Amino acid sequence: MKSSLLLAGIVALAASALAQPTKVGVINIQNAIVSTQDGQKAIKTLEEKSAPRRKDLEAKQAAIAALQNTLKTSSNTASEDTKRKLAGDIDAQTKSFNRLVEDAQAEAEADQAKLLNEIGGKMMAVIDKYATDKGYALVIDVSAQQSPVLYASNSVDITRDIVGLYDKNAPVAAGAPAPAAMPSKLAAPPATPPAKKTAPAK
Repeated sequence: MKSSLLLAGIVALAASALAQPTKVGVINIQNAIVSTQDGQKAIKTLEEKSAPRRKDLEAKQAAIAALQNTLKTSSNTASEDTKRKLAGDIDAQTKSFNRLVEDAQAEAEADQAKLLNEIGGKMMAVIDKYATDKGYALVIDVSAQQSPVLYASNSVDITRDIVGLYDKNAPVAAGAPAPAAMPSKLAAPPATPPAKKTAPAK
């Protein structure tokens, strides 16, 4: 009798263990966010917002390059005063340009963080429901640079499934644009070449 009760208890414990979620999934949350239709639309908006400032920075960068070229080509013919003035103009414009680039990048990063937070909040609800419905015990985000995951099989990557489920639950207008690249950093203008000293006239 006791052995029967013990066996029944073991069977019950085993059944309870089997009923617990045991699956583990991984997701690249950043890729998932920018792959959704909402993400694509938001990135396009960011690109349009940053375009005028980027065009202005490119014009300033070209102006600095033109001054540097003038200084280089006139190094043997221009007076020392002229070369010092050119070098000073280049230095002042370069410092101003670098500050503008830093401001533009800071604003772009803030806008991108806002995008990730807004869509990410909605996506977390989708992940939670997906994990519950599919019996996942753990879902790990592998998008962070310091992610502890060294290897994960494609079979446990749920990124594509989450993107599809998100778009199904939060549709946007048909014909959404393809993902646009995040604004890239502008290259700093080349360093100002030192003005050549001319030998004093004898």
